[in-house]
Amino acid sequence: MGENGVVKNYQQVSNFPSLEVSLELQNHGVSKCLDDDGRIKRTGTVWTASAHIITAVIGSGVLSLAWAIAQLGWVAGPVVMILFSFVIYYTSALLADCYRHGDPVCGKRNYTYMDAVRANLGGFQVKVCGFIQYLNLFGVAVGYTIAASISMMAVKRSNCFHSSKGKKNPCHMSSTPYMIMFGVAEILFSQIPDFDQIWWLSIVAAVMSFTYSSIGLALGIAQVAATGTFRGSMTGISIGAVTETQKIWRSFQAFGDIAFAYSYSIILIEIQDTIKSPPSEAKTMKKATLLSVMVTTLFYMLCGCMGYAAFGDQAPGNLLTGFGFYNPFWLLDIANVAIVIHLVGAYQVYCQPLFAFVEKWASQQWPKSEFITKNIQVPIPGFRPFNLNLFRLVWRSAFVVLTTLISMLLPFFNDVVGLLGALGFWPLTVYFPIEMYIAQRRIPKWSTRWVCLQILSIACLVISITAAVGSIAGVVLDLKKYRPFKTSY
Repeated sequence: MGENGVVKNYQQVSNFPSLEVSLELQNHGVSKCLDDDGRIKRTGTVWTASAHIITAVIGSGVLSLAWAIAQLGWVAGPVVMILFSFVIYYTSALLADCYRHGDPVCGKRNYTYMDAVRANLGGFQVKVCGFIQYLNLFGVAVGYTIAASISMMAVKRSNCFHSSKGKKNPCHMSSTPYMIMFGVAEILFSQIPDFDQIWWLSIVAAVMSFTYSSIGLALGIAQVAATGTFRGSMTGISIGAVTETQKIWRSFQAFGDIAFAYSYSIILIEIQDTIKSPPSEAKTMKKATLLSVMVTTLFYMLCGCMGYAAFGDQAPGNLLTGFGFYNPFWLLDIANVAIVIHLVGAYQVYCQPLFAFVEKWASQQWPKSEFITKNIQVPIPGFRPFNLNLFRLVWRSAFVVLTTLISMLLPFFNDVVGLLGALGFWPLTVYFPIEMYIAQRRIPKWSTRWVCLQILSIACLVISITAAVGSIAGVVLDLKKYRPFKTSY
């Protein structure tokens, strides 16, 4: 029961002293297990929030970091990564201050990123944020389909290379069947309502992401130890290996790959909503953000730099599937299977909010339509009946089919990852947090702080645009060589 409900009940019984005392005692007992918004008391700490952030951040984006550093070189690569980490931390700290609207200690809570935008900015900006957010989720679904199919192909190819025992077997194959397999699996999982709320899903995703990231790091270290040299150059891939124009586009695309690896602002408010108070949620969240960004940056620097040190300019776009490594083949198989398992669950975690949004909108528009609202009980022997909704079946299946089809047409992991990073970085990580913070703190226009925040926002916008241009240029170049449904790798 919320605070308003308590006040209302108190007023109704205020003429009866005994009931008044009884209600006060009851409310005192309830307040011990409920927060100020009437929900069960949150129990999150710096450590749990840090764990949530690290779990959310470390994912398939880590696999392209060696390639990104190879484009930028030993000087610019690590510097750009550290600069991104500073920007992410700073804007996340601004966003943490927007969890409560009005008073930072006892103001109204915002439960989601969209709630925070609605409370602080409102109007047209809410629609723009929603559009960008859901477009980003759609893009992530495409990216995950591509990444999963590449990892499935890598398992097949590593076994092919191993069985050929050094013979010149190209082991070429098409990614299309593997994308279809992944799509069929996602259609089945998408029919489970609230699949993203299954408690063990985050644990499995965390274990899988750390498994394949750690294997990639370990193989990079082993490769450097075996050769005894750190490969690479100060300025990255040299002109000659690529043209001057390609060098520029690839450097821009590398910004997008690094931005994608750090993208988590979209779920920061939800993580903050798990934290107990006092101290204030914002104070705890800032500590958790600092800790998690430091850990993540260290891990990323190790993975990216060791991958570049191992392969130099030849660093593959995907560290575990580009076949910079051939042995031990069984360890590569474990890593790529872990990627697939992680992406199967991550696809649903990202897409279920979009599914729910469309289904809620449809039920509000056509509340009397049985096609949209009626559930059909499907008996399953040994289990409780499954609630099948025809609209959910058609809409979610169509969504998965569309993302799978786009993945088949554009199966370019690096380019898509760079484009996703570029599209999500400026609006969701920089622009909205800065604008919400300005509105929340009522920072005067043209004041020193306002000008500094706008300069940061404009600089990040320029980076996002250049990253998007570089990634699109990469797609155009790849399309010159690729023929949909025909080209084999």
